[in-house]
Amino acid sequence: MKIALLEPLGVPEKLIEELAAPIREQGHEFIYYNQKTTDPAELIRRSEGCEVVMIANNPYPAAVVRALPELKLLNVAFTGIDHVGLDACKEQGVTVCNAANYSNQTVAELVIGMTIALLRKMPEGDRAVRSGGTSAGLCGREIAGRTVGVIGTGRIGMIVARLFHALGARVIATDQHENPAALELGIRYMQLKELMAASDIVTLHTPNNASTRGLISREVLSCMKPSAIFINCARGPIVDNAALADLLNEGKIAGAGVDVYDMEPPIPADYPLQNARNIILTPHVAFLSEESMIRRAHIVFETLQSYLDGHLQNVCEL
Repeated sequence: MKIALLEPLGVPEKLIEELAAPIREQGHEFIYYNQKTTDPAELIRRSEGCEVVMIANNPYPAAVVRALPELKLLNVAFTGIDHVGLDACKEQGVTVCNAANYSNQTVAELVIGMTIALLRKMPEGDRAVRSGGTSAGLCGREIAGRTVGVIGTGRIGMIVARLFHALGARVIATDQHENPAALELGIRYMQLKELMAASDIVTLHTPNNASTRGLISREVLSCMKPSAIFINCARGPIVDNAALADLLNEGKIAGAGVDVYDMEPPIPADYPLQNARNIILTPHVAFLSEESMIRRAHIVFETLQSYLDGHLQNVCEL
């Protein structure tokens, strides 16, 4: 069987070779490309003749899938699969697996980091020191005693909820289904707009799909307190980012931390959030840590081995 890993996984090549060794020992052809490409023709060339293709967060469009009649498994080294031509996979009977849970802790920790940075005015403090300033105007706020609204109480949302709870916050939530673990923690569920109005800190943890795209609209954002902050380390298209920028600039929301956008970085200079006040921007790094990259590599090779052994794991519903 021909198998190709089309892009780097953020780990040393030595680890890739170690994980691929048992696959090759079983007689399979394993090819590794250590440079990304977004060119559809090159993606097709790299994937030709493969029964299994492995990717990370690089786009793998429908036109590429349709050009590969031998493809049976698309093994995605990422949690989200919205960068994949899923309709084409469904049409051609291609199974899609992901690497869910590899970055749960990493994402949750960035949410906490962004929150602390905003509440304690860390970017302003850095600028003050570098420009010969003082602590004037830099009185911050604590997490303890504040209300945190968690939108989506899946695995990442629950880690975030527990971390905020441990820091002394009151946690509330909204989701299509109530998580028993959240109820055990004393989390109260409510409707989205009610949560937005009640929260001092709002953090988003839902997938990007037809039911969530545009969920955090201007109307929803407008429910927030002027003193509240908004964190998005989930997916960019879930939020009306132009509206978020407007509300920040109008002082109707106190601050925001954003890691994801309507496109992958680099972000254009005229993108609304680039010119918003009181915002911390990071270039889609919430998933990215040394530990999470190693976990991810192990997960996708375990998924590959399970396929070769005849029992699939981490299968995504299309």
